[in-house]
Amino acid sequence: MQLETYISDLLYRYDCVTVPQLGAFLTNRVSAKVHSSTHTFYPPKKVLSFNEQLQNNDGLLANYIAEVEKVPYATANDKIAKQVKSIKSYLVEGETIQFENIGELVLNTEGKIVFNPSSHINYLTDSFGLSHFTSQDIKREVYKKEVETIEEAAPIAFTPEKRSNNNWLKYAAAAVIVLGLSGFGAFKYYNNTIENHNQLAQEEANAQLDAKVQEATFIISNPLPAATLSIEKQTGNYHIVAGAFRVEANSDKKVNQLREKGYKARKIGKNRYGLHEVVYASFETRLEAQRALYKIRNEHNKDAWLLIRKLD
Repeated sequence: MQLETYISDLLYRYDCVTVPQLGAFLTNRVSAKVHSSTHTFYPPKKVLSFNEQLQNNDGLLANYIAEVEKVPYATANDKIAKQVKSIKSYLVEGETIQFENIGELVLNTEGKIVFNPSSHINYLTDSFGLSHFTSQDIKREVYKKEVETIEEAAPIAFTPEKRSNNNWLKYAAAAVIVLGLSGFGAFKYYNNTIENHNQLAQEEANAQLDAKVQEATFIISNPLPAATLSIEKQTGNYHIVAGAFRVEANSDKKVNQLREKGYKARKIGKNRYGLHEVVYASFETRLEAQRALYKIRNEHNKDAWLLIRKLD
């Protein structure tokens, strides 16, 4: 059993994955950042850590293994216990345990487990496809105020200009005014003519349209009844999983059984192992999903578990 594979799968969905009798792998979201000296931009990510004190079995890892390997829950717990026993024996002998895409575990001189996280995978699904990149430093140039320098060096002086007798300009200005008034009157007359023409054309078009509407009006003596469809579409990224089936017909049968019991069951597609997943319902918030999960485990299926996935 490849324990690190199952842990890696769960780290994409959950902030804490506990390995009973060993410790818990935790994730903490950090924002995007820029390295000031190398000018490297890093996307948001989940930073991995390990807490040896959290060893109680919360059922998350065992339930996932039981679902994937199609074995009972107790059998999955036994497999985890054997794997942990083997890991601890190697650690005591001074070996370094390498969890692929997660990190390394090693014992220090005080007998405590030290975890060195791996940086090969970003478990934050919001940053899928994003990688770090380096950009060149931006150089900004400050220009001198050349205008002020020129004004100080060569000030501009205005001198009066002698003018001759310009009486003829008065007559020219009067002629321009007369021509302008004439042109304005002609322009106003032209606009009024166009406006009257447009109004007449609009009235004629309205009259023709009224005639056509009267000719085309008819009455339906026996109209069809209006049909109202009420379709409830489930949304949300929090899903309570009822099971996963290799044969699609079995998943359809499971959906029908759950709907008969009053659940809003549906299929949400295939998982990474090609199994058809069936959920009791989907929810918008984690709090709603956890409340429903607690009720379903008490009343119907103790092996139900919470899946966090954004559906297409």
